[in-house]
Amino acid sequence: MLVSEGGVEVEVPEARDGASEGSGGGVFFNPTQELNRDVTVAVLRAFEEREPRVESYLDAMAASGIRGVRAGHEGYAVTCADVDADAVDLARENLARNGVDGRAVHRDVNALLHDDGPFDVVDIDPFGTPIPFVDSAFANTRDLVCVTATDTAPLCGAHRNSGVRKYATVPQNTEYHAEMGLRVLVSALVRTAARYDTAAVPILSHVTRHYARTYLELDHRATSADATLEELGYVHHCDDCLHRSAEAGLVAHPPDACPNCGASTRTAGPIWLGSIRDADFTRAVLDRVTDDMGAAKHARSLLETLADEVEAPTHFDQHKLCKEWGVPAPAMDDFVDALRDAGHEASRAHYHGTALKTTASVAEIRAATAELF
Repeated sequence: MLVSEGGVEVEVPEARDGASEGSGGGVFFNPTQELNRDVTVAVLRAFEEREPRVESYLDAMAASGIRGVRAGHEGYAVTCADVDADAVDLARENLARNGVDGRAVHRDVNALLHDDGPFDVVDIDPFGTPIPFVDSAFANTRDLVCVTATDTAPLCGAHRNSGVRKYATVPQNTEYHAEMGLRVLVSALVRTAARYDTAAVPILSHVTRHYARTYLELDHRATSADATLEELGYVHHCDDCLHRSAEAGLVAHPPDACPNCGASTRTAGPIWLGSIRDADFTRAVLDRVTDDMGAAKHARSLLETLADEVEAPTHFDQHKLCKEWGVPAPAMDDFVDALRDAGHEASRAHYHGTALKTTASVAEIRAATAELF
């Protein structure tokens, strides 16, 4: 069947009876990832202005080739790669259908990167973990590595042992599990890049539905790589009162007890404690979302929230806090405003509707919002 998206038209497999999210045959097409692709196109537009010399784009797991076709529609020199021969044929047809001067190759992306790299931009969008592909990407990319991870259970600590194995980090399953997963992912990527004397700096990251997505700008200087490692550290979390604290560094010093209530704590890390986005770049991406994008409204809402998020390594769930305190949850805007009025930094967080970012502790949040109950 033909699908129109973002000014291009591509052929994708017919969904099989009972198949989910547009899968068909051996080639996978996911219509629910249109937001991901729309944001990617806006990122490519903004990044080309940030770094005008970028030209080449590698769609590392092309499937139907829609991501590569859309990048080519923006003027990038596109290579679509896949290990499925049918996918390569389909991607090649879709490039031609849209007049995109690109190539589709039947290659394992790790071999392709080593043989044909470096590329200016490499996009890794696999089913599951991206870890098997990131060494090759960081060793053979000049400017920007874009990564999607859909294995959210290992990332957020729900499948803890799997998370430890894949990401060389101890994740913990908390009420901010989506953010835990994103920061575990970025930590693993930053540490991988550093092995190649390369700094991988997240300039835009988000968690949406079942996946985490991050865009990492590369700086090929060992001193810059050293600086990114200083943004790693640990979060110590109390399940009893929801207090948490962050500790920078690669050596953890967990507290003997929660400083707020005296209960035991759990420690996650090393995770990324730094910013998950460059606020100015995020606003530039927002400005390049266009009305021809099917997910334009969602993309704009996401990027607006993300650009304004307070810098903090975890978020609070307002409903979880109110349940802990035994009080009804007030309107989110009133809750955030009360924190600001008390002198704390506070904002909504993009992870979900009741997520908020603040520099206040749990005790300070309770005191600042007491008049709302």
